[in-house]
Amino acid sequence: MQSGVLLVDKPEGPSSAHIVRRVKEMSGAKKVGHLGSLDPFASGLLLLGINEGTKVADVFLGASKNYRGVITLGKRTDSQDSTGRVIEVRSVPALGSAELGALAANFTGDLQQIPPMFSALKKDGVRLYKLARQGKEIPREPRSIRIEKLQLRQLSHVELEFEVTCSRGTYVRTLAADMGEFLGCGGHLKSLRRTACGHLTLEQARTLEELEGIRDREQMPTISLETALGHLRALTWDSGTLSRLRLGQQEVLRRIGRPENNERLVCILDLRRNLVALAEWAEMPVGSGWRLLRVFRS
Repeated sequence: MQSGVLLVDKPEGPSSAHIVRRVKEMSGAKKVGHLGSLDPFASGLLLLGINEGTKVADVFLGASKNYRGVITLGKRTDSQDSTGRVIEVRSVPALGSAELGALAANFTGDLQQIPPMFSALKKDGVRLYKLARQGKEIPREPRSIRIEKLQLRQLSHVELEFEVTCSRGTYVRTLAADMGEFLGCGGHLKSLRRTACGHLTLEQARTLEELEGIRDREQMPTISLETALGHLRALTWDSGTLSRLRLGQQEVLRRIGRPENNERLVCILDLRRNLVALAEWAEMPVGSGWRLLRVFRS
């Protein structure tokens, strides 16, 4: 099977790791890995790297994400989502356009967010969710996140529908819980669906049932790496220069020049427009410069 990125419309229930195993079995690919997981209760766009596609995980882990979901107000849960145990019930105030406008304004832009206990972060080598399951709670340092866009719509007295575009590291269930606290009634994330990751969208994805119906493994709707990374600047180099690059002679990267528009990554292609490498602009002990981040087999 060719290398690339496979876009899957993940259903609610299975874990991202389960989807990876299913796709590996049905595709026969040597390597399959997700490029950013979804919680089991969430659905929507799950990016899977196929073979050499597993090498681009960092690109999409760092990309902005779009989600659509529903918040239930008046009930706090220990996990901040609908899978958790209700730990507090409060009355929900009447909400109008003014209140929703203030709520959206308060949670748009650069924010500080305290990660939830039910997360994969570690404390002294132990995952926080394991401590949470033991009824333990420990202090967590707030993290900087950015909410690019937040739209709210009231579904009922106790439910809000939202659409959000957020940065890497954002816990949407924590965002939901924090919005409930802002309104004075608490709340939790009832449902969540990822609709985009960077420039890749849910409309391009296939369900597991659709993928299972494909009998010819070579017909799997994998997106080429060149297309998946089409949002990055691409440079086409001759075979001699690429041979030097493959040998680790990174001085050839100087020909890229200075970054354009604050870019951090560029693609390097061969004369047939196949992806050969990713280069990264990085701070080094003796200044800034381009370094080889990934090399891809043809």
